[in-house]
Amino acid sequence: MTSTVRRAAAFALVGSLAFAVPVFARIDEPAFATVATAGPFLVVAAFALAIEQGTTAFELFARPGDRRDGKLYGLAGFTLAAAGLAIFTVGFGMPHHVFVGTVLLVSFGNLGSQIVRLWTSDRALATAGFVTVGTVAAAVGQFSSAWLVDVPAQVPRLAFLATSGALLAALLRAVLFQRDDPLVMAVVAMFLWLFTTLTGDISTTRIAVALAVTVVLGYASYALETASLPGMLTGVLLGLWTIVLGDYGWFAMLIAFFGIGGLAAKYRYEEKKRRGIAEENEGARGSRNVLANSLVALVAVLASAASPDFGVPSRLFLFAFAGSVAAAMSDTLSSELGGLFDRPRLITTLQVVEPGTDGAVTWQGELAGLAGAAIVAAIALLTFGTIQPIGAGVIVAAGVAGMTVDSILGATIEGWLVGNQGVNFLATLSAALVGGALAVVVGLTTL
Repeated sequence: MTSTVRRAAAFALVGSLAFAVPVFARIDEPAFATVATAGPFLVVAAFALAIEQGTTAFELFARPGDRRDGKLYGLAGFTLAAAGLAIFTVGFGMPHHVFVGTVLLVSFGNLGSQIVRLWTSDRALATAGFVTVGTVAAAVGQFSSAWLVDVPAQVPRLAFLATSGALLAALLRAVLFQRDDPLVMAVVAMFLWLFTTLTGDISTTRIAVALAVTVVLGYASYALETASLPGMLTGVLLGLWTIVLGDYGWFAMLIAFFGIGGLAAKYRYEEKKRRGIAEENEGARGSRNVLANSLVALVAVLASAASPDFGVPSRLFLFAFAGSVAAAMSDTLSSELGGLFDRPRLITTLQVVEPGTDGAVTWQGELAGLAGAAIVAAIALLTFGTIQPIGAGVIVAAGVAGMTVDSILGATIEGWLVGNQGVNFLATLSAALVGGALAVVVGLTTL
């Protein structure tokens, strides 16, 4: 067993202290319950900061940075974060199973990743080890926590939380907060707590189908180099949430954008490089690119799932979702295909500019963008029987509006107020607002 696996196993053992929360949180005295639940982690944190370098315990838990600093800051940070979440659970009502599942998925997920690394250095396989072991650990932790506090375990919901948490943690470790377990645990716990407030039905079958479809398509995008590893994780996570919290039709629109947009970025890539308009990383979409184009759609999915609690028609968010995806598709096809043609014009002045200029458009690109919005609208029309042709028209209008906003913002504020990803986000947001507003005006939200 290598030192990295031993260290991961030791962290996993420490993470198992999370079971103190459901055991002691039922104590009637709040102050004592808080000390009893957070105390074990605080003791380990004090131990981590007090132990001397060169001892067996230090060598067991030390990460490379700890050896440079001479202190077990990694272990201290991990346990202090867990103690903080334990206090939050007791004092502010975070569900016990969310806390236990989060701590276990991060600690045991890392163990799974390190075990895979014994046989291969492939990042994708190591990430798969993290997600698989993390999901199992989170599921076991949640079911055990529910049993300890005599709460009925809702199997589909807990399975969804475990899978979502493991994928989100893997994404954060891969791109945002690599090796920063305290921040990873905090973000994952907050997201899972949010999901526990959603009252809609969650189907085991839909979870299984969502995972099978998104993992296969996600790995295909990674293998074909249309998405980086973080981009693939982001796509899989968004696909899972879209299918489970939305519907298959929502996912069909989203995956059409990912697939067609990825292929468009690869189309005549060498020529785009010569013209200076090619995407970075050989056209492979990273997580920031995916999120910039899909964050509004994700919020629409979550809002739709929560809409019954607020008396808002869920169809309002369906049109917001479809409009934002149509805008992302329109903008991608417009820039990736339209940029291959000469004599583009700045949208604000119609002056001829160099290819690749922010805010520059070609008539060929505009037609490609219109076709992209029409593709999303056609998918919505086919998958939702109540959309009707007028609803498809609303989606096309929203997509074209978002594409136009993207070009206007590119010509006016991109580069000095916001970057390209910020412009993409604002364009999809405007399309979502247009789609929702038009749906209300023509009476589509009450069908």
